[in-house]
Amino acid sequence: MTHGTDGDDSTYGTFGNGRTSRPEPEPHYNLKMFGEVVKTFRKRARLPQEEFATLVRYSLETIASIEQGRRLPPADFPERADSLLDACGVILAAAKHLTRRKGLARWFRQWALLELGALSLHTYECRLIPGLLQTPAYARTLFTDQLPPLGDEQIEAQLAARLERQELLRNRPNTAFTFILEEHLFLRQFGGEEVTRELIDHILELSELRNVDIQIMPLVRHHHAGLHGPMQLLETPEHQWFGYLEGQEHGQFVSDPKVVSVIQMRCASMRSQALSLDDSKSLMRRMRGAR
Repeated sequence: MTHGTDGDDSTYGTFGNGRTSRPEPEPHYNLKMFGEVVKTFRKRARLPQEEFATLVRYSLETIASIEQGRRLPPADFPERADSLLDACGVILAAAKHLTRRKGLARWFRQWALLELGALSLHTYECRLIPGLLQTPAYARTLFTDQLPPLGDEQIEAQLAARLERQELLRNRPNTAFTFILEEHLFLRQFGGEEVTRELIDHILELSELRNVDIQIMPLVRHHHAGLHGPMQLLETPEHQWFGYLEGQEHGQFVSDPKVVSVIQMRCASMRSQALSLDDSKSLMRRMRGAR
């Protein structure tokens, strides 16, 4: 298990079209994704490649190669491009995924790179609190309890990667984040009462952000569209939709429009089956006060 849709380097992953899985893409996939991020911001700034190349002080050939995912960017390129294109740190953050990062699984980095520029991200979780919403104490308990056991350095690396990824919620105010969480995730009291109380307070605080919606699926529900397990949906700036499904020993990137459509229908149905935003907050406050 990858403990909260973040991935970790102890697991093996496959990518697929939603029906059959295949070995994860070659490393150049990360380069292509970085190139798409740069190209998107360049076009938003309405700069032709030639003009952008002049302003960022690299040859047109270099810029074309970067945007096409055919070469690694020079060391100072991400900072120059981010500043010039007013990318608010997105290009800098995307560049981090071009090298191996401790604590973040190689097969999850493809999804994490897409998250950096997403217009919306929708998550349903029935096993544990999603990584974006976890407190340090909750996440540390997950990593400490992992089997096979992790060393102290591995735990700290994974915790650091998780906390860094959580910055998305506050650093991407124009990205809509929605979460549907099962009520039993709080009733389990994973990590103990104090950890659970802190977790509820943290999630209630995040629910006040304008770009974050959190709904609770009640413990008793006669109809439930999410019985196939946890899922995520993501919309890109080009209005493309992708899905991500996570299992115990792998993660699956879903690009097949037919399968993505099925996930969209299930998520839409669950939003009507879960408690409203206000009722979800009320339930969390009652659970917190009962401890």
